[in-house]
Amino acid sequence: MERLESRTVYTNAWMTVREDRIRLPDGSTGIYGVVEKPDSALVLPRWTEGFWLVEQFRYPVGRRAWEFPQGSWGHGDGGGASALARQELAEETGLRAETFTHLGHLYEAYGYSTQGFDVYLATGLTEGEPDREATEQDMVHRSFTDAQIRAMVLAGDIVDAPSLAALTLYTMSR
Repeated sequence: MERLESRTVYTNAWMTVREDRIRLPDGSTGIYGVVEKPDSALVLPRWTEGFWLVEQFRYPVGRRAWEFPQGSWGHGDGGGASALARQELAEETGLRAETFTHLGHLYEAYGYSTQGFDVYLATGLTEGEPDREATEQDMVHRSFTDAQIRAMVLAGDIVDAPSLAALTLYTMSR
């Protein structure tokens, strides 16, 4: 596949949407819409019997749901993926971890987006106060057992694809 031309359709502080005209192997042409977003980090905060999760309202789908702490650097901020994982964990839950183990790098939705995310297992947790961003003011966090998390996945209470992929990565790495 060959990109023939590209144009920015929309941009804001969090993303850029571009439209690429492409040529397929048979010579025909088409269009791809691509969402460019910076990579993020997702943290699996592990305690003895399960994980800590966060719940918040997600505007695009109009509902609240549980997920693992995750996020990307703010506009003008930057650093490595492990530093981002530490920041997101502390910001969203107040938790601090003794160890962070990198489990892998995945892509959020590579059929239309450039965004990938690094998955970290956080262990040796110490509780503290969250320091959430304004957009996270409705967020809550709490711990769940492995059995509760399994039931939540099956009941549709955890529907965040990156969280489910990270949980699978954790399960397969054990």
